[in-house]
Amino acid sequence: MLAMVCDYLPFMILPLYASVEKVDWSLTEAAEDLGASPLRAFWHAVMPQIRPGMIAGGILVFLPATGQFVIPDLLGGAKVALLGNAVQQQFGASRDWPFGSAIAVAALVVMLISLWLHTRVTKGRREVALP
Repeated sequence: MLAMVCDYLPFMILPLYASVEKVDWSLTEAAEDLGASPLRAFWHAVMPQIRPGMIAGGILVFLPATGQFVIPDLLGGAKVALLGNAVQQQFGASRDWPFGSAIAVAALVVMLISLWLHTRVTKGRREVALP
């Protein structure tokens, strides 16, 4: 898992950095002037501004991480069974291509539904979550 964190950390940091770079800090100052605690000012003034970067980073990490099978197989010693490992095992050692295809299609459907829900929720908002 540590290798996957090191592998996908830049995909999370870059969208977050782009969002944090554009933060309007005057909103935080205004919230603190109106009596908000620093945590509450962060939650209500900064968090909505960086949420699109968090969502974009989550999508950029989640999509390739679901199909990852090389890193867990080589470094994990095949102890950790991820979705990519299950598909690779079904197509390789088990020779059960229909079940492997079913797993892959189910994963694709889940990812497409999650992306569709994300676009439905963010549609009509001023912010755009995907870069």
